[in-house]
Amino acid sequence: MNGKQVCYLAPTTILANQQYETFKERMSKFAIKVELLNRFKTKKEQQEIIKKLKLGEIDIVIGTHRLLSKDVAFKDLGFLIIDEEHRFGVKDKEKIKEMKTNVDVLTMTATPIPRTLHMSIVGVRDMSVIYEPPQDRKPVRTYVLEYDKEVVREAITKEIERNGQIFYLYNKVEGIEKKANEVQELVPHAKVGYAHGQMSGEELENVMMEFINKEINVIVCTTILESGIDIPNANTIIIENADRLGLAQLYQIRGRVRKK
Repeated sequence: MNGKQVCYLAPTTILANQQYETFKERMSKFAIKVELLNRFKTKKEQQEIIKKLKLGEIDIVIGTHRLLSKDVAFKDLGFLIIDEEHRFGVKDKEKIKEMKTNVDVLTMTATPIPRTLHMSIVGVRDMSVIYEPPQDRKPVRTYVLEYDKEVVREAITKEIERNGQIFYLYNKVEGIEKKANEVQELVPHAKVGYAHGQMSGEELENVMMEFINKEINVIVCTTILESGIDIPNANTIIIENADRLGLAQLYQIRGRVRKK
């Protein structure tokens, strides 16, 4: 409302897409122009968005690290939102540092990087902590068990019977397709897909969109799911070899499921 622009940085294309849809819906009653910039936009579309940003015709731009490219400039940036700061690389962080100089910044994460946490504790930054879960969010029940095919079958079947979806975290790219086939054999009536970070951007997005659109009800994937993807219908997550993951990772991953 003060005539400034807002930049929302997300670590993945899928997350940026989800936030774009949410922003568009929430801002629909206001005279606010929201746009999405990522590598899946055609070159022509990207150039058009960049041009409008420079002219101040876009109020809110949401995107991945594509927003940190040299050709992106704002007419009057006033507010920068960084989602999951720890997912951006060193070069990206340097560019973010440049952008931060004269603008308000909101950093959001469930697992802050040590530097950000330290700055908050010593008072360099203000810190807001959300203690209450979102409305209607039930507590997540966590079970630590030895691997048992019957438990896996029962968990998947139970979730499918109530029309829910399942994340199956298997953090080895080499054997992920084989694992997806094993899950399919274990629960023949399930629709199983798999996703990992070595897929092309398009392949990965297609699989995730199938999952979001409920065309797949079990997705076998690596830790790519930890970046804030919001799938309200995914209520169960099975993590194989959880001892090989860090506590911050497990905390992030657990946040991907909604209710018990």
